[in-house]
Order: sequence, then structure tokens, then C-alpha cells
Amino acid sequence: MRIKICGITKPEQGQEIADLGATALGFICVPSSPRYVTQRQIQTIVKQISLKVDLIGVFAGANLTQIREIVPKTGLTAVQLHGNESPEFCRHLKQALPHIELIKAFRVKNAEVLIQISPYFNWVDTLLLDAYHPQQLGGTGYTLNWESLTGFNPPIPWFLAGGLTPDNVIDALTQLHPTGIDLSSGVERSPGDKNLTKVRRLFEILAEIDAK
Repeated sequence: MRIKICGITKPEQGQEIADLGATALGFICVPSSPRYVTQRQIQTIVKQISLKVDLIGVFAGANLTQIREIVPKTGLTAVQLHGNESPEFCRHLKQALPHIELIKAFRVKNAEVLIQISPYFNWVDTLLLDAYHPQQLGGTGYTLNWESLTGFNPPIPWFLAGGLTPDNVIDALTQLHPTGIDLSSGVERSPGDKNLTKVRRLFEILAEIDAK
């Protein structure tokens, strides 16, 4: 299972989180976010990471030109779209960056959102389901209604996000079987400052699950 820790802002934390077992690190490329990092900051963090992990840039409301400019300059291996991007936008981006993993995030307010996902299947590589918040796009600490997702079985891989913590991840993975999980606020001291004790505990718990 893929384990993504999102909202990385500190070089030393990126390296240690990769060492602990994360398979993906997320970088917020949305200027309005408290976890926002510039191109230069991403470059600095990426240079510190010696392990092979997925490097995911999270965008919302960015245009194709902006994304195409940032990706090669930073070494990102994946793009996560976390706004209201259309299937057509995803198609154009996938054509422009064919070797980059394209992840489309959806904030699940109700069951109707799940119905709206299918037009994206042909144009993205991976889905991400996050909790809905009326003002914030992600990293809110809000938890998804896992029971409402028990029948969710898309034909492509998907991440479960939304309020996951070391304390509730077992409950989430007992009910659901995502391809990966995505944590941000659930392993933080404050936005962008990860609590490495919580991150370590997360991987200890996941190891216990795998051992069963």
C-alpha cells in the first residue's frame, strides 16, 4: 500500500519521513495554503532525499502553463489536482506531461460526488478522496464518512485521505481497502511542521496490520 505524507515544508523532515517508510511525499503548490512551498523550497527538500519516493505536487486552480513550468524545475514525479479541474483539463495535462502520474482529488460532500468521478477514469492515473470543507481544500482534519465509501471500487488506484491519524487508521483500513493513504494534519504539530513521533507511530501501526 502506498503511504503519502502531504504538506512537507522542511528538508530534514522530508528525508526522515522517507526513511521511516513513506512511499510518497506531497508538496503544496497552492499559494493560499498555510503549507505552501515555493519551487526553490521544493528543490531544496528534494535534494535532501536519498531514497526513491514519489514526489507529488498538489495544485488547485493552476493553469497548464504554470504546472508544466513547475514540474521539471522541481523534480516532481506526480501532479495532484485538488481543485475543480474538469476531465478535459486532465486530458490536456496528461497529454502535456505523459510520463507524470496524474492524481485527481475529490472532496466528498455527499454520494453524488462519487457519481461524478467516472468521467475522469480515462484521463487520470490515480484518484484521491478527501473530506469536504466549505472553505479549505485539504489538510483540514475533517474525516470522511468511511461507511459511505464501502461500495467504492473504481477501475484505477485510489488514495484515502481526510482526517486520517495514527489513532484511526486501523478503523479506516478495516472498513475500506484503498490503494494508498494520505495523511497531513493527522501527523502535524502545526501546518507544515510534521510531528515525527506521530509519523513513526503511524508506520509502527501499519507494520502491525501487515503482520496480521
